Amino acid sequence: MHKKREKTLKFKAIDLFSGCGGLTEGLKMAGFEVVGAVECNKVFVETYELNHPDVKVWVEDIRKIDTTEMMKSLGLKKGELDLLAGCPPCQGFSTIGTKNSKDVRNNLVFEWLRLVKDFRPKTVMMENVPGLLKDSRIKKVVKELVAMGYSLGETPKVLNVAKYGVPQRRKRMVLIGSQKGLVGLAKETEDVNTVKIAIGNLSVPGKSGDLLHDYPEKRSDVVMKRIKMIPKDGGSFRMLGEDFQLPCHKNKSNNGFKDVYGRMKWDAVSPTITGGCTNPSKGRFIHPDQNRSITLREAALLQSFPKDYKFSLTGGKGTVSLMIGNALPPKFISAHAVEIKKKLIDLV
Repeated sequence: MHKKREKTLKFKAIDLFSGCGGLTEGLKMAGFEVVGAVECNKVFVETYELNHPDVKVWVEDIRKIDTTEMMKSLGLKKGELDLLAGCPPCQGFSTIGTKNSKDVRNNLVFEWLRLVKDFRPKTVMMENVPGLLKDSRIKKVVKELVAMGYSLGETPKVLNVAKYGVPQRRKRMVLIGSQKGLVGLAKETEDVNTVKIAIGNLSVPGKSGDLLHDYPEKRSDVVMKRIKMIPKDGGSFRMLGEDFQLPCHKNKSNNGFKDVYGRMKWDAVSPTITGGCTNPSKGRFIHPDQNRSITLREAALLQSFPKDYKFSLTGGKGTVSLMIGNALPPKFISAHAVEIKKKLIDLV
């Protein structure tokens, strides 16, 4: 198809469990028109709407969504939607916290499946933590998708987002399906996007004019002394003397604490950005050479959000950290959405 013609095509997508909008941002980067979203957290929706005011958002529990009403509101009929995408809550499958197979949120993957059954979109995408791949629920989802005629190719598959331009070490499970043949996974990039490339040119926080970068950090004298002692550019709490290590850190066999109070390294990708990404006691979240934790803006950039992406501060710093840590890296989503778009173009 002629490239000029490709640019004028607008494929419609819906984002389920949209959070603050990482998936929507990635879909838009790939050229999709996101027409609808579902998210039950009102503060998250504030952030979503600051950045995506053109999207109709259903602010409610997805289990209460009436798909007939939703399709009518969006002017869509069954089979017309180009892409239904989403990331059901993953806390119950996550190995970062306490993995809980009985977490009631685990079954929300079936709500994603319910909307697939009702909309029958041309393509589908689900993103989640690697733990879901070993759960019986994903096996049921796959079985039902195949029965509906979706080709899933080599997915669901666990991928590292650092291989797709995100300056972060983060493994995610991706499932991509199409009713009209296979969708290939995006090719891995040869260039690594490092911490230095992502945040190395930012000014010292405090007077940058960016609220997310300037948000004040409050630490006790003991914590600040501990931070200052950690060697620059990748240093670890294990390099501290016995007097300054926390009791839980002194057990060298306890790998669960190996990254806390650690500095990021300039010429490497960052560790996984979590909901505790601005707290040095939650992971390797200390700036490579400044004596502080990374800022909210730096965390967002390490998740590959654009520099001007807005975040509502209604819930305070902790809520913004949670939004950022829970988000899908837009660049990772975009890379795979481009491949989905190629398939949709072939069908025109």
